[in-house]
Amino acid sequence: MEEIKIIELKQSVFEDNDKDAERLRAGLKDAGVFLMNLMSSPGSGKTTLLLSLAEKLAGRLDWAVMEADIDSDVDAARMIDAGVRSVQLHTGGMCHLDADMTRQGLAELGLIQGEADRPVAGCEKLDLVVLENVGNLVCPAEFDTGACLDVTILSVPEGDDKPLKYPLMYEKCDILIVSKIDVLPYFDFDTEKVVANALMRNPKIDVIFVSAKTGEGMDELAVKIEKRVREWQE
Repeated sequence: MEEIKIIELKQSVFEDNDKDAERLRAGLKDAGVFLMNLMSSPGSGKTTLLLSLAEKLAGRLDWAVMEADIDSDVDAARMIDAGVRSVQLHTGGMCHLDADMTRQGLAELGLIQGEADRPVAGCEKLDLVVLENVGNLVCPAEFDTGACLDVTILSVPEGDDKPLKYPLMYEKCDILIVSKIDVLPYFDFDTEKVVANALMRNPKIDVIFVSAKTGEGMDELAVKIEKRVREWQE
């Protein structure tokens, strides 16, 4: 019987994307642009958090948002109404973004061009671009977008056990934002347990508790992000 040849397609796709992501990061470094990849499940409050963050970053960073969704443009419209430059990315049914999809959004913002991801001469300077990834705790964590910082949101109503159920998301991310802490009194959510669960997956993850509604923790988050951006630009 002829030996069956097995081709590991998934591994090949990931390897190609990882190399592409490294090229994209190098181009962003040359342009002085810091890309933050924001991931979470649907309904965790990504856009609401960014709207609150816009108030805190005003006058401190020039930034824009790339809103990724399977369909609609409601999130981009909300950001634009708040005075934040934004583009909408439709994934055509895909539940994640990869490096090339991210590149297309950055090109639309006028930041990079060409296969070498060269900075666009004379383009409007941006310090920070936030990629609001598709709401999903599985697929987005598998693909390197070329981001300089990977961040995930876990809202209080989702429960403190999410790091146990979706390990890759927390293993990959640099920062865990626990959101909607204003509703802590109404949910069986253990703040010490969620920190322990996250650190079990990633001992280096930075955990911050915020409420976009009340503003609690948002100043601290803005400071953390600005510090990362400035260090990238040095």
